[in-house]
This record gives sequence, C-alpha cells and structure tokens, in this order.
Amino acid sequence: MAAIAMNTTKKSLLLCLLCTFLTITTTVTSFEYQVGGAKGWVVPPSNDTRIYNDWASENRFLIGDTVRFRYKKDSVMEVSMEDYKNCNSSHPSYFSNTGDTVYELDHSGPYYFISGVSGHCGKGQRMIIKVLTTDQDAGKGNGNGTAPASSGGEGGGDADGHHKSASAVTLPLGGVSSSIVAVGLAGLAAASMF
Repeated sequence: MAAIAMNTTKKSLLLCLLCTFLTITTTVTSFEYQVGGAKGWVVPPSNDTRIYNDWASENRFLIGDTVRFRYKKDSVMEVSMEDYKNCNSSHPSYFSNTGDTVYELDHSGPYYFISGVSGHCGKGQRMIIKVLTTDQDAGKGNGNGTAPASSGGEGGGDADGHHKSASAVTLPLGGVSSSIVAVGLAGLAAASMF
C-alpha cells in the first residue's frame, strides 16, 4: 500500500516539475533595437548617408519589436512614404523630441522615419524599417536564421554598433533548445511513471 502511495506521489511530483519547467523556458520574442548603436540617432557623416537604411536592412524586424532612438537637440518622426522621399516633416503620424524615444513596431510593412530638425533628413538622418509578418520570418536576427547576439553593455551591437541593444531577453533554454529539452524531459517523466 505504501509503495502505491509513493509511486503516485512520485508521478505527481514529476508532472509538477515538468509543468514548472515548461512555464519558465519560454522565449520572449520581441527585441529592442538601438538605432545608430552607441552614437545614436545623429546626422551621419557626409560619406555615409545610407548608414541607417543599411543598418535596418541587416536586421529582421517583427511585429512587437521596438526601436530606440537616442539623440540630443533633435527629434524623430514617422512619416508617409511620400514625406520620407521629400524629407517633409510637416505631417508626421508620430513625433517625439524627448531624447530617448522607444517606438513599437505594431504592424507588418514599412515604417518611414526622419529627423524633424530642418536639413537633417536631407543629410541622411532618415530610415526605412521593414517589419516582416510571422510567415516571412525564416529566423530572427541577421538574415542567416540566427538571433542577433546580446551584448553586455548599453547600446549593444556589433563592432559598428549596428545591432540591437542588450534589452532583448531570452529566458533560460529558450527557442528550439527548450523544445528539445522539454520533449526529452516529458519522455523521461513518462518513462519513469511506469
């Protein structure tokens, strides 16, 4: 009788541990990208006016991701495609001049950003971000199916500072590895019950 009670207790404990493990191994799927890396949102050098669009094309943005613009004595605006092409800042759909703007990408498709300071857009302080649908995402990150590496410091990024900030979070054993571990543990728990 004691052996049956012990076996039932063991099964319950294993099931409880498995459920707890599966709960804490979730991957957070949104990232925060630091526009311009350590330099932030500034007027680019005259020989590198495509710096922001080049940076944006190296990343894979998804719905729910955010972009952080850090700047001094400047602003950031989201505008229409036509206003982007003409550097027209008179009709923005979004405007911020706080110096530390976090903008959530809440739908798929293109987003057009420009500086609101006169002359800055014409000097290259503008950017198009293309947000993928879930169906288009073949792998989060740098285009080769891997997630961008998290750096330990603020502003994060690659050698040029053109990646996301360290704010992106993946909880322990997230993504594919957690699925493999979870399936393995589920099999182990099921086998030990019998």
